[in-house]
Amino acid sequence: MSGSTTLTVIGAGSWGTALAIVLAPRFERVRLWAHDDGLAAQIQSTRVNETYLPGFTLPASVEATDSLQQATADASTVLLVVPSRFLRSVVRQLKPHLRGGEDLVSATKGIEDGTLARMSQVIREESGSSTPVAVLSGPTFAREIARGEPAAVVIASDDDTQAGRIQRQFSGPTLRLYTNSDPVGVEIGAALKNVVAIGAGIVQGLGLGNNTTAALVTRGLAEITRLAVAAGGRPETLAGLAGLGDLLLTCTGDLSRNRRVGIELAQGRTLQEILGATKMIPEGVDTVAAAVQLAARLGVEMPIARQMDHVLRSGKSPKDAVRELMDRALRSE
Repeated sequence: MSGSTTLTVIGAGSWGTALAIVLAPRFERVRLWAHDDGLAAQIQSTRVNETYLPGFTLPASVEATDSLQQATADASTVLLVVPSRFLRSVVRQLKPHLRGGEDLVSATKGIEDGTLARMSQVIREESGSSTPVAVLSGPTFAREIARGEPAAVVIASDDDTQAGRIQRQFSGPTLRLYTNSDPVGVEIGAALKNVVAIGAGIVQGLGLGNNTTAALVTRGLAEITRLAVAAGGRPETLAGLAGLGDLLLTCTGDLSRNRRVGIELAQGRTLQEILGATKMIPEGVDTVAAAVQLAARLGVEMPIARQMDHVLRSGKSPKDAVRELMDRALRSE
């Protein structure tokens, strides 16, 4: 344990709940904030998040609440794990309860629609933080983290001291953190892998084979790397846990929500039907339009992301999207 410390987790979805569970032994207290008072009461009463992460009991040191004031009292670290579409409004509500000096950590993946801002930028803008916002990312599924299966992730910050401090706080027997000084590359990789994973699901849903999946993942990584570098990130970041590692997991794992969206689209379901059947938010659906717009702004070619945008927003046939990717003008790798 890292001493008399309090961790605040903002967001009681599956990932926020899993992080509260795995990080509980590293802090004296963990407060898990849920926007829904009914969900917070249910978690606090039963010690299980039946809505988003059923089957896992929260440690006694984890307190669920719907009060931001209560959640942030005496917090040394505030970990934000809310869907990207809600992040700005939640941080705006959170700001009056921040004392200043807390480590703010983003575990939200996406690019904000309209502003095209990365999640750490949104947090810093709305919180008024004078220190960098660290970014937590890597190849992880919530249920596997909650089960205590070994995993490795990245903590990225412009401040090496901050990254090292969070690394020491969060690392434990089943969760290993590596520091990284390229939050731009880490966030672009985290956001765009969800878009490519929808494409990987389409490949699966169409009954195409491993050759097609390998090609999609490899060219998807090339797209992500181009965008990250154009945005100011480093190419080597995308070869690591927050790039290739997270991309492989999300494109091939059965627990991937974004991959599942692609599978069901390829099988003929509409996006509205797919989203209406789950409380979970597949971040790739929210990210794809912003990713295409950011690529256009930076002059980056992203054919896979563009085709996923056509499928999701214009109702394009998944088969036609795959065909057009294969029919593109020939070029060198």
